[in-house]
Formats: sequence, structure tokens, C-alpha cells
Amino acid sequence: MAQKLTILGSTGSIGTQALDVVTKRGYEVVALTASTNVGVIEKQIRQYRPKFAAMADEKSAAELKLAVADTDTEVLSGMEGVCECASLNEADTVLNSVVGIAGLRPTLCAIEQGKNIALANKETLVAGGELVMGRAKEKGVAILPVDSEHSAIFQCLQGMNKKDELKSIILTASGGPFFGKTRDELKAVTVAQALKHPNWSMGAKITVDSATMMNKGLELIEAVWLFDIAPDKVDIVVHRESIIHSLIEYNDNSVIAQLGVPDMRIPIQYALTYPERFESPVEKLNLWEHPNLTFFKPDYDTFRCINLCREAITRGGLYPCIANGANEMANELFRAGKIGFLEIADMVSFAMEKAENTVGGSLEAILAADENARDLVRSCVK
Repeated sequence: MAQKLTILGSTGSIGTQALDVVTKRGYEVVALTASTNVGVIEKQIRQYRPKFAAMADEKSAAELKLAVADTDTEVLSGMEGVCECASLNEADTVLNSVVGIAGLRPTLCAIEQGKNIALANKETLVAGGELVMGRAKEKGVAILPVDSEHSAIFQCLQGMNKKDELKSIILTASGGPFFGKTRDELKAVTVAQALKHPNWSMGAKITVDSATMMNKGLELIEAVWLFDIAPDKVDIVVHRESIIHSLIEYNDNSVIAQLGVPDMRIPIQYALTYPERFESPVEKLNLWEHPNLTFFKPDYDTFRCINLCREAITRGGLYPCIANGANEMANELFRAGKIGFLEIADMVSFAMEKAENTVGGSLEAILAADENARDLVRSCVK
């Protein structure tokens, strides 16, 4: 169970909710990091009084240093500063809620220092799953999932006696804001429409990923690494209400599910208190308030990103990293109004077909493949 925490990405949706849990549990915050949101992290520093803080953006770091000069918090800057916060001796657990592949290097730094990882940054395992899981095993480090779906699976698996009892994993998907839409209907959707998620309050990047259902494809890859399961053993079902957070199927066809209101503080707290459970700040689930729970097969033809991710992890090597890097770039371009919604999947597919050097497991190879995928996407726009 965590006692002293470093929170990477403390100003985002997961980071702020993690601090709610910290307040409830009375944990000590050793360090906080963010990218550019100086105003929010300044308030967090004044409330939680961490020993260190870091801003990935150098200009923002300089601004924060002036803003909190009257406190005892030392402000670090750049990726080096974030990695230093991830490696601090004082922390026993690092909660990583950084967005994108930027979370990979700090995760590895934390593992090298023997820190347990509460992982909300799925790209860490999508891009570098083999490297990260290998190092965690060597160091005896626990990687505890914070994503609601993977936390649900992790919780359901507590009743498993032997690994060969597990038949499949079933990830639930909300379907995002465009459930039921055809490709023709999605050609002209706007960024504002894509950012209107029906159930969850999340950052812009992950909300668009939910709209394309790329998020579910990334979660499929993450599940393969977290639970050491073959890609064809991971199924997906659209569950609009987001009450069932995921399920597992045993070899006797018994299906076990984890349910709860759609509130990320449940999986955040469980990752920090595992193997124990405590009262949480989340409201009670009253099933009679949800009399109609629905389930649908995903529309793989319209939402192509899911199968692109399944193909990437099946191919192996650096293909998952390439798919992720292409998506991060395409997602950014869509939010900037430079490409259409359906072009996101097109660009992921293009990058997977055109990428070179698809084999290699080092951090350097992963980062090079990521940048190559982004360059391929940029070349399409030019």
C-alpha cells in the first residue's frame, strides 16, 4: 500500500482526482509534475507542500519557480526534471498520469529506482510494453493499473487460482459520442462534437481517442502486456452506460464483472491501497437507478482503429509504438483542425504500412519509431 507518492501529470483529470484520494487517505505527496498548467500546480503545491515539483515545459518551469518562491518546494524543469521526480528516494509509489508516450521515460526511471507504479499512462505499455514489463520483473516492481477497464480486470482476476483457467478478457467501451454513426455521418464531425463524451470527464486527447475508439485499441494492447494474454483472447463489447467496467471469462464460461459508478477515483484508490480496500469518496452504486444495461458488438468497419491496434500487437515488434505515435500526431492534427475525423485511422494505417525499422526493444529504438511514425503522418498533411 502506498504511503508516499509522486504524481506525474498532477494537473490533468487523473492527477486531480488522485489528489482527492490522497486527501481522503492522508498520504504524503513527495513530488508533483505537469506540462504547462502553472496555475493549477501552484495551488496544488500550496495545499500538499511537496518537496519537489517539475514542469516539462521550460518556460512554464521558470514561471512556476517565481510563483512558489515563498514555499519550500524545489522546482525542476524539462523531461530531466520529471524523471528526477519519478526517481526520488522519498517516494514509494509513482502514479503516472502523463498523456502520451511522454510518460514512458519517467516510468522506466521510476522502475529503475524500485518504485511501484500506479499506471494511468497506457502509452507506456503500448509503445514499450516488452521493455517496461521486463524491467519491472527484474526489479521486483508492481505495476498496478489505474485505467478503469484494466483495474476492473485486475480486480476480477483476484479470484483466479491458475492462469489456464482464464479464457478471455472482455473490455467494455462506452462507444464514445458517435456510437451508431456511419462513416458518411462522421466525415464532417467537428472537434467540439468529438469532445462531448457521454459518460467520462477526460482530457482532450483521450476524449478524441474515445470518439475514434482508438482508446479501446490502445487498451487492448495494454491488456496483452499487463495480463500476459494473447491478442485474440481480448474481446471488446460496447456498454453505453459505463457501469460495468470490464469482465473476464473463465474456462467454464463463467463471466465475472466489476461494476461501479463511472468515477475514476475507485481504480485510482485501489491501485494505491492494493491489496486492501477502504471507504472511498465515490458515491454508492444503486442498481435500481440503472435498470437497463445494454451491450453491443463494436462497429469495426466504421471505427477502424480497434482492429489496427489488434493488428499492431499481433505483428509485434515496434508496430504498437508506430500505431500509437501515428495516432498521437493525427489526434493532435485533428484537434488543430488540419485533418478530418476519419483521417485519423487512415494515417495510423498509412504509418503502419510505411514505417521502417519495425524491430527493436531499446528505449532509443522505441523513441525513434515513434518519431518516424509522426513524420509519416506529418508528410500526409504537407
